[in-house]
Amino acid sequence: MMLAVSLLAALGIFSGTHASPSPPAPEPIEVFELPLPPVISNTTEGSCTADINPRGTGCIHQVFDEFQAGDFTPDGKHVIVNVEFVGAPAAPNPASIYSGEQAILIKADGTTFPNGDTWKCLSCGVPAGNARSLDPERDYPHVARNGKQALWGHNIIDCGDFALTSSQCTPNQTHIYPIHWPTSVDGSGKGGIPREMRLHPDDTHMGWSSFTSTGGQFAYFGRLQFNPSPKDGIPLAPRYDLVNVNVLIQSHGVGPIMANGTELQLHDEAISVGELRGFSGSGDEILYIGSPREANNIDVFAIHVTTGAVRRLTSHPEYIDPLAFSHDNNWFVGMDTRGSNRQMWMSGMRYIPPLIDLVTVTAASSTRNNGARRFFQPVLIDRYGDRDTYFGQGVNVAGNGSSGSVNDPNWNGRADPAFSPDSTKITFWQAIVASPDCGGVNPLVCPVSTADGGRTYRVMLAHLTKRSPQQPAPIFQIPDKIPWATPFPPGASAPNQYHLPAGNYTLRGKVQGVAHAIITSNPETGGYRSVSVRYEDYSDVKGYVINGTESVTSINTPTDPWEVKLEWYSDLHETGVVTATKKTGPGGFHLSTNAQTNLFKADGTLTTTIDGVIYEQPANGT
Repeated sequence: MMLAVSLLAALGIFSGTHASPSPPAPEPIEVFELPLPPVISNTTEGSCTADINPRGTGCIHQVFDEFQAGDFTPDGKHVIVNVEFVGAPAAPNPASIYSGEQAILIKADGTTFPNGDTWKCLSCGVPAGNARSLDPERDYPHVARNGKQALWGHNIIDCGDFALTSSQCTPNQTHIYPIHWPTSVDGSGKGGIPREMRLHPDDTHMGWSSFTSTGGQFAYFGRLQFNPSPKDGIPLAPRYDLVNVNVLIQSHGVGPIMANGTELQLHDEAISVGELRGFSGSGDEILYIGSPREANNIDVFAIHVTTGAVRRLTSHPEYIDPLAFSHDNNWFVGMDTRGSNRQMWMSGMRYIPPLIDLVTVTAASSTRNNGARRFFQPVLIDRYGDRDTYFGQGVNVAGNGSSGSVNDPNWNGRADPAFSPDSTKITFWQAIVASPDCGGVNPLVCPVSTADGGRTYRVMLAHLTKRSPQQPAPIFQIPDKIPWATPFPPGASAPNQYHLPAGNYTLRGKVQGVAHAIITSNPETGGYRSVSVRYEDYSDVKGYVINGTESVTSINTPTDPWEVKLEWYSDLHETGVVTATKKTGPGGFHLSTNAQTNLFKADGTLTTTIDGVIYEQPANGT
């Protein structure tokens, strides 16, 4: 269902920031679970017996450690997933090929493959000569639009002249090539380490992110070039090289927050690509997590490949991350915490400028999880994004919330969702909350999985039943050079970006009022030690007036860039369209978390209240 207008008014989360077409009406959606291979909990050799799988085509692990679902094949009838086969008998039994981490196709139309299975393994049994020096990173499976290739982590599965779905796409016809990112001038070494690679709709270009040793993150864009006989770099095997690489930074561009003397200026047009999350349906825009426009509110943005024009796609106070556009370029589906109230205690008060985010952004990005437990569920939004009273439609809300139902809150959405090529179906996958993120000392009781074999993960198919099939949008032609980005040839380093100096500043509201900010630096980390702000009748949006103070101090240890420790004091009041407060308790609020584990501890309280509705931070470990 669509989020209720009355509820949005009570929360004060109207966006009202740009003129766009009227929001679409809610539409009927039916959700089903897709079949997977048989499940076993015993992983010892030979435990996948003929009684469990008579066709000898493998059994998969009960837990989701290596599992990940991807997107559709071009016919819309199959979905690619990454599984872990366990319990295979020893060679020379033919079933021994169904072992370890593998990429498979599963049926999404209720039919079977010729052998009677609802799945087909793409990587099992590929001869060693056809799969040399594979990269161990095999996540985020993605089928190319040509249907003959698939991205498999840092590898490309290639079936030559045959579609991956074809019975002629056999192990002997299949090749798997590693992807190499040459980052040194002489070509030596393993090269760069891409993260969460995304294939562009043209099947030739790619985008990815990469962390620095100090915890920073940059996004990159390049072209795949087949190298049949590499002379340098690792591996020295047929591979795909990433060439014509750009780092997605505008050299000498404006920053999101800049100083002009003692005045602060906010630049919504600033290019601040954080984590790359994919592409629009036609490939004309790059999708990414960007610098917040509002305090503690993490959103998704789109930037045009050639013009550099930036669009804010989401503005809801909750957290969004994985997302995918429809091939017709008219919709996107995002995995979002909206409806869970997971982030409302931190970000629920709207239109606070993102000043404290200089020290809180990592915390805002990591508190949306409790370890492996996520609070994501899929939300369908049109291409223009959140606006006015429109915040999309929940994809899997039509259930009774019981154990195993399509909207069972204990089944958490994972990355990545995807649209069928005709834009009438959506696939997404979920994992059920499990120990230690429930049970034991955690006050949340661990649920019992109702999936086949007690499986802790499931793949879902959402059918948009009133839609007629749509043609994909024409694929955008990528230029040889992205005009606004910075070339990143081997041996290059990322260009310096604008860094706001520490100091005492004034920020004038777009509508009225002023904010006085004191920003101090942290010489140990190169970042900021603290931000303290006093608001005096401050307003960036008509009808939302902020008064009060807020200050946050980072007490990080520089030895671990992922560790976040904050001392937070807030006494903010908002009047006008809503009456809201954001307040810490006596002694303030002390938060510690690690961005790699997403487990946080809190002492004290930070509470946001909007028109009498109270949002408190979660208790430790929940």
